[in-house]
Amino acid sequence: MEPVPFTADLSTEVLDDLRSRLRGTRWPGTIGADDWAYGVPQAWLQDMVEYWAEEWDWSAQAEAMNAWQHYQVTIDGIPVHYLHAPARDSGAPPLVLTHGWPWTFWDFKDTIGPLSRPEDYGGDAADAFNVYVPSLPGYGFSTPLTTAGVDVARVAELWVALMTDVLGFERFAAHGGDWGGLVTAQLSHAHADKMIGTHLSIALMPGINRRELSPDAWADDEQWMIERSAESEPTIRAHVTVHLLDPQTLSYGLIDSPTATAAWIWERRRNWSDCDGDVETVFDRDHLCTTAALYWCTGAIHSSLRLYHEHFKKPWPLVHDRKPRLEAPTAFAIFPKDVVHLPRSVIEENSDLRRYTVMPAGGHFGAPEQPALLVDDLRAFFGPLR
Repeated sequence: MEPVPFTADLSTEVLDDLRSRLRGTRWPGTIGADDWAYGVPQAWLQDMVEYWAEEWDWSAQAEAMNAWQHYQVTIDGIPVHYLHAPARDSGAPPLVLTHGWPWTFWDFKDTIGPLSRPEDYGGDAADAFNVYVPSLPGYGFSTPLTTAGVDVARVAELWVALMTDVLGFERFAAHGGDWGGLVTAQLSHAHADKMIGTHLSIALMPGINRRELSPDAWADDEQWMIERSAESEPTIRAHVTVHLLDPQTLSYGLIDSPTATAAWIWERRRNWSDCDGDVETVFDRDHLCTTAALYWCTGAIHSSLRLYHEHFKKPWPLVHDRKPRLEAPTAFAIFPKDVVHLPRSVIEENSDLRRYTVMPAGGHFGAPEQPALLVDDLRAFFGPLR
């Protein structure tokens, strides 16, 4: 398990194929209003696809990525890519940032520098972390995934192996959103002895079914959470259902068409972010196109779907029935436009809660939407744990 230096790049052949397929997209046409009521509007998508094919510059994106160190390592037959942003102080605590779907490791791009080199961004060098940003198995450059059964618990085991066996740390800090939040919760639940602390930007926990909660579990000042969860429910139902039940079937269309992949991803970026319906106020076109490219050009749009099937086809496996379930020091950063929420009382009962912050803005993609808020919260939480 020796890490190999890696350059984040896509081949000329793959990029030429991408542009050819984008230019040759077969468009379905519209019936009635061409608006978001039916899904992604065709006129908007055509404009975005033209930008992706003709103006998006992968070389500029790759140059920014490769300003940091990249490595690949194979752990138990599973390829894992990770970005490393070293602090100037080699003794700074290691921090793992874990993304979700449809995120990539590059969604942390605006937090990596401030967390690893705070002194370069007007901060205090004493707050620095040695930052590690892995790509989930089957996502981005952690491909190809040929091993079935990789669920949240398995990813957490891989992260422990990466940080302790491969990189030699006794303990490490962790943050995650979406799937990364579930992985971080699993680290706190099953591997607390390896953790400095765990910081989550989504309120999901092992052993807790939010749909079974009584209305009385919510405080008076948390009624907005119930309303937001109800509002977001229609926007998460479709992808969860098909990813869970038929990931292979959907993959045939997505892997063949980058336009289909982009539509599937960009719709969720718009619906789950704090953007008031205009996704480009939160994510610029280059970031949206880069995200879609890291799914389509690497083949990850196929393997990334499998995590839903592997994790949600069974109850979240518990390794102990103790309370709290999350035994490592834990923090939750609650972004108001996230798609799911839990009452604070439930979080307090089931975690060693040290910090709880309701952010003033932000949605499901907290790190790329509000990087400064996240960086400040991570520093505040981990400061006493150093």
